[in-house]
Amino acid sequence: MHADVLIIGGGIAGLQLANKLANHLNVIILTKSSATNSNSYLAQGGIAASLGIDDNYIKHAADTLEAGRYHNKVDVVDEITKAAPKLIQDLRNSGCSFDENSKGELLLGMEGAHSDNRIVHSGGDATGKRIIGFFHELNRHIKIVENVFVYELLVNTSTNTCYGVKAKNENGKSITFYGNHTVLATGGCGKLYSYSSNASSVTGDGIALAYLAGATITDMEFVQFHPTLLYVNGTTVGLVSEAVRGEGGRLVSEKGIYIMEKVHPFKDLAPRHIVSQEIYQYLKQGENVYLDITAIPDFEKRFPSITKLCRENGIDIEKGKLPVAPGCHFLMGGIEVDLYGRTSVENLYAIGEVSCTGLHGANRLASNSLLEGLYMGNKLANLLKKKKLVDIFAPYQIDVTSQKRKYISQSNFPSLKELQYQMMENVGIVRHEQKLRKQLHWLEKFGVTETFEVPTEYSSPKEMEMYFMLVTSWLITKSAIDRLESRGGHYRADYPEEQESWRKSKIRHKRYFSKETHHEPIKIAEIT
Repeated sequence: MHADVLIIGGGIAGLQLANKLANHLNVIILTKSSATNSNSYLAQGGIAASLGIDDNYIKHAADTLEAGRYHNKVDVVDEITKAAPKLIQDLRNSGCSFDENSKGELLLGMEGAHSDNRIVHSGGDATGKRIIGFFHELNRHIKIVENVFVYELLVNTSTNTCYGVKAKNENGKSITFYGNHTVLATGGCGKLYSYSSNASSVTGDGIALAYLAGATITDMEFVQFHPTLLYVNGTTVGLVSEAVRGEGGRLVSEKGIYIMEKVHPFKDLAPRHIVSQEIYQYLKQGENVYLDITAIPDFEKRFPSITKLCRENGIDIEKGKLPVAPGCHFLMGGIEVDLYGRTSVENLYAIGEVSCTGLHGANRLASNSLLEGLYMGNKLANLLKKKKLVDIFAPYQIDVTSQKRKYISQSNFPSLKELQYQMMENVGIVRHEQKLRKQLHWLEKFGVTETFEVPTEYSSPKEMEMYFMLVTSWLITKSAIDRLESRGGHYRADYPEEQESWRKSKIRHKRYFSKETHHEPIKIAEIT
């Protein structure tokens, strides 16, 4: 099967790209499970854009840099925050509905670490569901192939050019999809952790695929833990949006102490890493933390999705307190790309959470993720519409592609629950060299070494998925060991302070291939 543009993933970034290309190029979207099983679809928060009378992109950019602890790329932050109002207006003009007041003006919400009301919502706390549904209506004529697991990027290592993917369908049959341009839009890796807000399909596949294909991976130590996941019987069951705190929700301990009062000037709306660490400390001491919602009028109307989630899990919202715990929410690092989504491999692109543009720095500002997806989908579409389509079937491009391969046996792997527990315990909210090295040693017991190998088509999709989870876990763990400071989503108890010398330093991971054999991998990690 062949496409001009092959998109792996069905979140907001991939759908925006498909929508912008639909009248110009042949597009195929591949999804690992159903087309709506994505973080974008689950997003309760909205889209950040400086649309208020007293707001502007300079203030939005300043908030983004502050939340990201100035590890961000300043030019990227400026460009994306400047583009945000037009991206919202373009969606509205296309027919996408957003919440408005009686005058037809956009309702602008407040979320943590923002200095102004600038969050645009659709359907209250159902923004992601509404927007993804809107894109599916627009993209009816675009071919979406569901339930296919991509297990290898086809790359000619002699020319460093990607020309498609290998995948398995739900019957276990291997299928090759060729593409002039291959785009990874697979999301992050939240399901590596026990507590997570992420969709079940978000296991870090795209990052592992790109790494194995020779693309540069960066900033993997920066993992954001959302402060407020609904916490029932020792497990997290879903997200309680930051917008709840934006509307007046306050975090309170079992003893009635409002825990953020003296921690940060923004109190309950402090940056996510600060709030998460504070809740974590209470939980470690055996004291539960609740979100007090008694000050929010018409909570059920304002937050229908959260109300439904609470009722499904036996939480009586009339009592005004929702039990919460922090969990893995967003990855700031990923596949290193420029502002067109170009990776270090020719004709391979990455957009959305799987990529690292530099927008988020060390910690993502609330509601900047859907914004980034919209921006990057649009930006890459503009590039691809101008590109000349090359003959991907030319012999010089295809004949030298094989990498070192290995049958992946699940019998050698940990269980999913065990991996998630180990990552949460050793590479979670609070980190320390001793635990990080313990995790690295544990991962290496399962054959996860610096070079890695590409799985063969004889491995099952579940075995391949677990292998990719181990690869991505290794990248996070190794990066967390190497960064000897605390910054944003990366908190080291043994290096608790930010260090100016580390502010712009990046930890990169890349596989290089021998020029003699074209397939023997050589692992190089670097700090720049």
